[in-house]
Amino acid sequence: MSFDFDAAVQAPFRMQPGLRRMAPTALHLTPAGAGAHPGFRHQREKLAVLTAFAEEALQVVPGFDAAPALHALAALAATEHPAHFQWDGATAQAQGVRVCGHDGSVQRLASGSFGLGDEVSRCLLRLPAHWRLAGLLSLAFEEDFAIVDAGGPGPATLPWLAVALPSHWAPREKCGLAFTDAHMPVADNALLMQAADGLMRLVTGPQSWERFVWTITPHTRLHALPAHVDPARWQGRFEPAQAWWRTERQTFIPLPAHRQAVFTIAIQVQPLAQALTAAQAQQLHAAVATMSEAVLDYRGLTDVRQPLLNWLQSQAQ
Repeated sequence: MSFDFDAAVQAPFRMQPGLRRMAPTALHLTPAGAGAHPGFRHQREKLAVLTAFAEEALQVVPGFDAAPALHALAALAATEHPAHFQWDGATAQAQGVRVCGHDGSVQRLASGSFGLGDEVSRCLLRLPAHWRLAGLLSLAFEEDFAIVDAGGPGPATLPWLAVALPSHWAPREKCGLAFTDAHMPVADNALLMQAADGLMRLVTGPQSWERFVWTITPHTRLHALPAHVDPARWQGRFEPAQAWWRTERQTFIPLPAHRQAVFTIAIQVQPLAQALTAAQAQQLHAAVATMSEAVLDYRGLTDVRQPLLNWLQSQAQ
């Protein structure tokens, strides 16, 4: 995953769609653990979530058929990363496991590279059969997934989500909502709301799009499901050694024949002190300094704004 700092961090800060066209050769998906040691972070955290509280991460509106979008996602995964994920139109294979896309049957083909070696297959078998293909895709790639559906008579909705690593929001609270309703809690969201209809037409059309999101947080984990993180974020103190740079690359995989798109979310969390160059610290200082009170409150930065700005300025010297 590549987070574009210059595209994402701008001053004055504004909450806006920030969409840009993806180059024809750009990839949507990032193989989990690519270039990393066995037991990489994304798969470990997703395994924990999908094993312990999958019902919080996997959400679908009753009666919604996710199969066309899910099969298109599997086909794209096989095209972008054929050595990592295989799909023949009916069956997916990755992580030493084969999953049938029709009945959800699971076959373990090889041992995994950490733990007892059967963690992936055991996790998938705990899921309802109709979630197992989505589960394998989730464990094979860093990205989480949601479906944007603009095929109905009303506004585009989010009828299906497989999101194990959300950033302080609950998938069950977003499932079934219109795009505008899903973003109502976002501070200073006027630009997002004004652009919502046009945005949905863009992302469910033939073009691929991407955008970037960031925040600064004291939470170290990739997953931030609200029910499983401490709601008291900074407790009134900014400690540089306990501050983390949380970024997202989001893409939209278009499915124009269905007036849908698969929305991907790839999370990275790094120690803030290690993530920034001096120039980036200055750029981030300018962005935080121009945040409204509503945005600071929404991001949990109100109480630490000034010490954060002081530290960023010291890093920019």
